[in-house]
Amino acid sequence: MPDRRRWFALAIVMTAAFMDLVDVTIVNIAIPSIQREAGASFSQIQWITAGYALAFAAGLVTGGRLGDIHGRKRLFLVGIGGFTLASALCGFAANPEMLVASRILQGAMAALMVPQVLSIVHATFPAHERGKVFGLFGAIVGLGAVSGPLLGALLTEWNLFGLEWRPIFLINLPVGIAGLILGHCYITESKAPRALKLDLVGVALVTLGLLMLLYPLTRGRELGWPLWGYVSMAGALVVFGALVAYEKRKTRIDGSPLVELSLFKVKSFAAGIAVQTVFGVGLGIFFLVWTLYMQSGLGWSPLKAGLTGVPFSIAVSVAAGMSVQKLTPRFGRKVLQAGALVMGLGVLLYIWESGRYGMAIASWQMALPLVVMGAGMGLIVAPLTDAVLSEVPREHAGSASGLINTVQQMGNALGLGLVSVVFFGAMGDRLAPAEVGPAFVDAFQHALGWVAALMGLIFVVMFALPGRAAAVAGGPEEAVEDEQEKVLVR
Repeated sequence: MPDRRRWFALAIVMTAAFMDLVDVTIVNIAIPSIQREAGASFSQIQWITAGYALAFAAGLVTGGRLGDIHGRKRLFLVGIGGFTLASALCGFAANPEMLVASRILQGAMAALMVPQVLSIVHATFPAHERGKVFGLFGAIVGLGAVSGPLLGALLTEWNLFGLEWRPIFLINLPVGIAGLILGHCYITESKAPRALKLDLVGVALVTLGLLMLLYPLTRGRELGWPLWGYVSMAGALVVFGALVAYEKRKTRIDGSPLVELSLFKVKSFAAGIAVQTVFGVGLGIFFLVWTLYMQSGLGWSPLKAGLTGVPFSIAVSVAAGMSVQKLTPRFGRKVLQAGALVMGLGVLLYIWESGRYGMAIASWQMALPLVVMGAGMGLIVAPLTDAVLSEVPREHAGSASGLINTVQQMGNALGLGLVSVVFFGAMGDRLAPAEVGPAFVDAFQHALGWVAALMGLIFVVMFALPGRAAAVAGGPEEAVEDEQEKVLVR
């Protein structure tokens, strides 16, 4: 008989998932306030967001495997406890350096917490109830996308107790503490019968390679692009080469590599990973420069900027629902490619409006390009995982799904790192007060030009995806695993 406490357990893990989803979007809207109040430099602003994404990406697969080995409940409690502690450190950060370090810790703890969420659901609920549960998760994802920016805007605008931006992190404390206590009482422990071994060397190589690539990108402009930066970025390629060699050896020794390299022999999977990575880069660039453009460039309040983004979030949710239920089953890959073109069209429309209206642009004038962009994004994000997994052997479906999530987060971190080049690099170093606004407008258009080019690249690469995305072979159990991963693709 199913455990009667399972619905309490579901509420707890859904709250934790919601907290993580909101935390990603809530920070973006407060970035200009953090810059002003904490005195953060442009590179530190990038690392406040990129550090979280990098730590989250590097630990996702390992976090899932730790849960399989040591127990999903145990790792969930460790993750939510650590996430809550990291949120407190972010809220009480004495300087930008402490905030960056705390955000990296927060991302690492999210990597322990998030993979357990749907694993707990899978272990707790019988198969006939999971469809209802995954529907609830879809609603939570949509709610998090809409409420995160608004909640961040309100908390920043209200300046509670004179704490400026800090409540956006401190709000996690009561939620996290309640989740820790209730999770201990109501979540049932579960483990995988045959869990894969850890690949900590693989995690270390991935993290090192990304750091060697991202750090010079974020600091290079401020430091005048020193020689060591180019050496570090070239060295990153060597580290990634070492990762491939080590993963091949790990596969031969115990069959539990961090990255299942044989998956890349499947053309649709390799193309899908490329799409996810490039898409993550584009989103990383857009969301940060969009926030800076509205608040630092146009001088808008956090609340006005947050409300401006509501049409975008609604368009994403509506288009995602339509693409999965009606469009993709009928038109297949063409829906994804249409999404790339529509999103690119929205970006170009945004560039045109920004150039035409300049500093006088109104919030309502941004609604059209944002709705077009959101519709395009919704057509891509929902069916993409199915398309990528459609030709993957069922025994590798779990590894493939985890890798899809990981590379999207890595792409996001890389996009945030590239902001130094495509946005801040388009502005002069010494600007008079009257020049700041127009400089931000010009830099915003320049950065969006890169995003539009990335959408064009995605459109071309999508030709390697299958025309119709069939379910991963292997029956209902594998279909459930596939659906689990798809829900948390962000």
